[in-house]
Amino acid sequence: MGKAARKKGPKNNEARRQKVRDVFVGQPFEGLAAEPELIAMREFVPSATAALSIADSPDRTVTLATVLPMAAAAFVRSDGERFLGLQVQTRSSDISRDLGRALQWVLDAEPGAVLSVPDTTTPAHAGDKRLQDLLVADAVLEPTLHTDFSWWLPEDTDPQGEVALSLERANSAIMPTDRVGPAAYWVEAGDKSHVRWVRPEPENALLQALARLSAAGEIGLGEDSRYAGSFRAHGLLVPVWDVDSEAHAREWIEPTQQLGERLDKALASLDETPLDATERRARDGLVGRQLTLR
Repeated sequence: MGKAARKKGPKNNEARRQKVRDVFVGQPFEGLAAEPELIAMREFVPSATAALSIADSPDRTVTLATVLPMAAAAFVRSDGERFLGLQVQTRSSDISRDLGRALQWVLDAEPGAVLSVPDTTTPAHAGDKRLQDLLVADAVLEPTLHTDFSWWLPEDTDPQGEVALSLERANSAIMPTDRVGPAAYWVEAGDKSHVRWVRPEPENALLQALARLSAAGEIGLGEDSRYAGSFRAHGLLVPVWDVDSEAHAREWIEPTQQLGERLDKALASLDETPLDATERRARDGLVGRQLTLR
């Protein structure tokens, strides 16, 4: 029995090492200044693109995109422009590693090449590069929002066949969306409109600051708005406000900026003044208002 156990030992050790490497990463974009925008583009922005800053190849350009044709992980357009997709169907325990593998693939791919799904099956190893290893860490992401997915194709291209069908289906599913601030997005969802804001702060600090604003009656975005709750996405908290569906998206830019200033002051005050009883009750109420994004 001892001999058999010794023979199985190395395999068991390797299995344990592999299990440790493949542990779930709850905050996959941590350490990147673009973390909130990456989360927004992955989770709820329908059609947007942004230029990536590649750390070792500043002269090489890759366009980050919300959704690519057929929900591909990456592809090189016929004109040579390279795209990396965020909203894909499959994922491993570490989204940043999946995206890192796809980014390395697209940097070396030829025009017309498509990576249909990210590499989520190759065992993790020490040589894997995550987004944090490939991108400029302090680079700010500046998304460009689009009203359709025509950017999938080079200019003056007439889509045909499956590409045309995929383009039509994707366009029909877009909900009107506008960026009203850094990582803050207005969206018209049927007969309702919302502002969703991915915040970079740790959840506990953010909830305390929001509670302070709530207790002071300053948590809203102004008239015809209501704080609806929040949801978690990739390790960060995303507060949501219901807003007047008759108002244009641009009407929420200034209120969002003003709320951000109030929130910054509330966050700064936490170091000197703990929550009082009223603010603690407000925090408990906010904790109970967790939303599910649909």
